[in-house]
Amino acid sequence: MGIAVLAMKASVIEMFLVLLVTGIHSNKEMTKKIKRPKFTVPQINCDVKAGKIINPEFVVKCPAGCQDPKYHVYGTDVYASYSSVCAAAVHSGVLGNSGGKVLVRKVAGQSGYKGSLANGVQSLSLPRWRESFVISGEATKAYPQPSSVPGTTAQPVTLTQVPGTTPAEGAHTTLPKPPPSANSTTSSPRPQPVGHRSQEPDLGSTTIFPNSKNSPCANPGDADLWKRGLVLLDAGFVPKEESSTQSLDPMFQGDPNCKVDLSFLIDGSASIGKRRFRIQKQFLADIAQALDIGPAGPLMGVVQYGDNPATQFTLKTHTNSRDLKTAIEKITQRGGLSNVGRAISFVTKNFFSKANGNRGGAPNVAVVMVDGWPTDKVEEASRLARESGINIFFITIEGAMENEKQYVTEPNFANKAVCRTNGFYSLSVQSWFSLHKTVQPLVKRVCDTERLACSKTCFNSADIGFVIDGSSSVGTGNFRTVLQFVANLSKEFEISETDTRIGAVQYTYEQRLEFGFDTYSTKPDILNAIKTVGYWSGGTSTGAAINFALEQLFKKSKPNKRKLMILITDGRSYDDIRIPAMAAHHKGVITYAIGIAWAAQDELEVIATHPAKDHAFFVDEFDNLYKLVPTVIQNICTEFNSRPRN
Repeated sequence: MGIAVLAMKASVIEMFLVLLVTGIHSNKEMTKKIKRPKFTVPQINCDVKAGKIINPEFVVKCPAGCQDPKYHVYGTDVYASYSSVCAAAVHSGVLGNSGGKVLVRKVAGQSGYKGSLANGVQSLSLPRWRESFVISGEATKAYPQPSSVPGTTAQPVTLTQVPGTTPAEGAHTTLPKPPPSANSTTSSPRPQPVGHRSQEPDLGSTTIFPNSKNSPCANPGDADLWKRGLVLLDAGFVPKEESSTQSLDPMFQGDPNCKVDLSFLIDGSASIGKRRFRIQKQFLADIAQALDIGPAGPLMGVVQYGDNPATQFTLKTHTNSRDLKTAIEKITQRGGLSNVGRAISFVTKNFFSKANGNRGGAPNVAVVMVDGWPTDKVEEASRLARESGINIFFITIEGAMENEKQYVTEPNFANKAVCRTNGFYSLSVQSWFSLHKTVQPLVKRVCDTERLACSKTCFNSADIGFVIDGSSSVGTGNFRTVLQFVANLSKEFEISETDTRIGAVQYTYEQRLEFGFDTYSTKPDILNAIKTVGYWSGGTSTGAAINFALEQLFKKSKPNKRKLMILITDGRSYDDIRIPAMAAHHKGVITYAIGIAWAAQDELEVIATHPAKDHAFFVDEFDNLYKLVPTVIQNICTEFNSRPRN
């Protein structure tokens, strides 16, 4: 009996040991499975730029063939975010031309990017860009690690949409299987993404809770998110509070580093021919693709001109590159003459309106394409466009040959049309068949918002100091006439703290600061301040007045402002004006001298900035001062547009 009991106990112990060993082995197998999850990293296309992906760190899978020169890269080792992710990976040596997985990390923008040839990819130089990135082959760093403790819930995984990309067929993003839960005996092979965060679907940054009982995956339509090119990221890279504020709009947002409102004026005249018109449309489509159109980036509309201009579509008609390219393909040729000047005037008056999608804060850019030469004049229309804040670019294709120049309506029309002659705003293309080479140079220029100086006009970018003669010879009545002249000039400018600012000095033997540049910041306040200036009376020390204005007014001018001094006097100065005038010119103060009645012409010419004929004016009576207002304004604007501001 005792032996039987002992045998039974031994059998039980043996069974327990077998079960224990089996359980340990099973647990090890399960742990192995948990620790070695299988990941499928989403594949992107070769042309996807790093700037399209908002996250600071992400993993992507690049296809083969990204060594092609059409996928542009800017920089070496550290790349501008305007670069192709995959082409940069090949250039850096992290990736071969056969493709593979890479880890991308965003870093600060650089003041300059140096081009180089490496691994079969020629990278380009770039003056500056607002955001950069570096490439690493250590892709596993961006994978979320599942919990190794059975029964716990896996950490949320943040997914960010890559605008404009579609994963390769079968390359869906998958997540690691979570460990089995005590409350669940089955698990879905692929969790459904969350369709709603807060109140609305967030396609920009969606949090997934794999197999969590709290996961609100109830909307069948949410599965479509998997078809839109999602990049797998560690949840720690984007804080939850930032994720919830990402754009809820599924449309592509565009490149925020190139926020411009852009109008293309295309040549639809009969002389261009159908074949070259098709090349022109392809050029526009390539520009649309390279710009990455979107509401947070560049917007683009098209005006076609012939005898008369017509808007093909406005800034707000198409807000992504795909739709814009489709619309460009449907444009039909109008025919007629090449009336470019008429087209520019049309754009100035009609195109950049709020109703047409003009955003106000974005620079206005008009790119004019000309086959050969215009059949009308462009200089005056372009000047008015620039003065209204439009940055004019001219692309001249197959310009006039030497024996054709006699037929050109306005010689040197391109340089007359743009606000620079340094080549930044004008491009000359020898042949329509080489037009495609202009795509990247043009995109770089229109996106370089810091150099789009023409959006600063003669009306909104100056500090203007009036230096007013209050001597006894003027008299009370005439002094009020002078103040009205000052007010009439001031009315023409856009006045604010960030636009044009106005200051005033009155002088006799002595000088008095009536108000400084920072005293008033609205036009009504300025006009009221001018109206209430009191007449002083005394002698005429114009030289001392200029020195006083330099010290009390222009020394406090902002560095990015044009400095304009408008001096008004009715007689010869009692002191020397030559040295003070030279000091003003040396300090970059553009001086206009207005003489009345007994003013000395020779002194006016010394005071005025060279050439004196554009900066010195004379009237024989105070009552004729008002006649000078349009001339002075026109000369201020002509001078503004003729001087370099880049």
